[in-house]
Amino acid sequence: MKISMFHLMPHRELPADFEKRYSSVWVTPPWSELADPARVGQYYNWSLDELEFGAKMGFDGVCVNEHHQNAYGFMPSPNIMASALARNTKDTAIVVMGSTLPTNPPQRVAEEYAMLDGISGGRLVAGMPLGSSCDVNWCYGIPPMEQRERFREAHDLIIEAWTRKDVFSFNGKYNQLRYVNTWPKPIQQPHPPVWVPGTGSKSTVDWVAERDYCYCFLSYFGSKFAKKNVDKYWERLDELGKDKNPYRLGFLQLVLVAETDAKAEEQYFEHVKYFYEKSLHTPLHFFMAPGHVDHSSLVKATRAGGYGIPADLATKRKDWKFQDYIDNRFIVAGSPESVRHQLEDVIKDLNCGNLMALMHLGSMPHELTKKNIQLFGEEVLPKVRNIWDDQGWENHWWPQGAKRSQEAVSV
Repeated sequence: MKISMFHLMPHRELPADFEKRYSSVWVTPPWSELADPARVGQYYNWSLDELEFGAKMGFDGVCVNEHHQNAYGFMPSPNIMASALARNTKDTAIVVMGSTLPTNPPQRVAEEYAMLDGISGGRLVAGMPLGSSCDVNWCYGIPPMEQRERFREAHDLIIEAWTRKDVFSFNGKYNQLRYVNTWPKPIQQPHPPVWVPGTGSKSTVDWVAERDYCYCFLSYFGSKFAKKNVDKYWERLDELGKDKNPYRLGFLQLVLVAETDAKAEEQYFEHVKYFYEKSLHTPLHFFMAPGHVDHSSLVKATRAGGYGIPADLATKRKDWKFQDYIDNRFIVAGSPESVRHQLEDVIKDLNCGNLMALMHLGSMPHELTKKNIQLFGEEVLPKVRNIWDDQGWENHWWPQGAKRSQEAVSV
């Protein structure tokens, strides 16, 4: 089992009435009213400190990601964050769940990822996201109907840039290059492992399954609502005659650990509410511009009754208690023993081998975040990481240079 620490780097101090005064946390929140550059600089350094602390506490990987024009998670350049982590960690995977392919020059992605692989000594996981509608369509102005075409073309160019030994020309629809001669190349051969994040789109699931990449289901609504979409991924792999190796799947889970179940509620409930009420305060028209989801995925989702999340969920959730978030598997929370049992259920239910644990949530202060990381690292992580060991699966989707010894993990 590989368990990585995920971080969004969000705004930690939005005003109490934010969701009443502002229409969205993404695309349109005014920086001049809501943020201070020096304070945001502190957020970045806290986030890096927390991720590096996660590496010291035994997490197998540290994850960064790319988003724009928002207070929900503002790392517009995950590669800058990753470069600091690559330099300051020794044997931890550097999992970059960006760069967003439709909005970044693919030859630059190939170069910067190769740099990160070199700096880290072959520890890069090359995330290749299609990108959210908020980021790609609204913030960067890419027409929704072009998004998947741009993504696939960028992917093809990056893989060729890494693997071809000659200087070649690339004549695509969106990229025309007379000379492609990428310096540097990645250490890992033939290239770093590719992880593709998604939220259940049929097109993404099919594309990932056909290429033997790791599909990473990213959702803040937990395994209960993810299961229907994850099952479709395993069904598609079965149709292609591929095995059910759990390391083919990554999953994002919110995790909160305290000394007891009661203390978990006392310490974390306000931050859970902040996250779901403020950090995710985005209207549907920003979240899903017309054309962002392609026809085949819309047809599949409509026939299946949606993506597994009830339409009235937001209304119901406003009255939820802390235990309701746990019972509905939005969060895994409680004492170390409670968290261990909940995580085992999530991992086995989804058949997941690459878990990404979101250890900082919304408004959580720095010291509480470190406490959460430490309790998880010392009392939960050692007891769940061996879940798949007796089944003999090999993780083909893990970077070649990120080989943590059991002694290092125990320390």
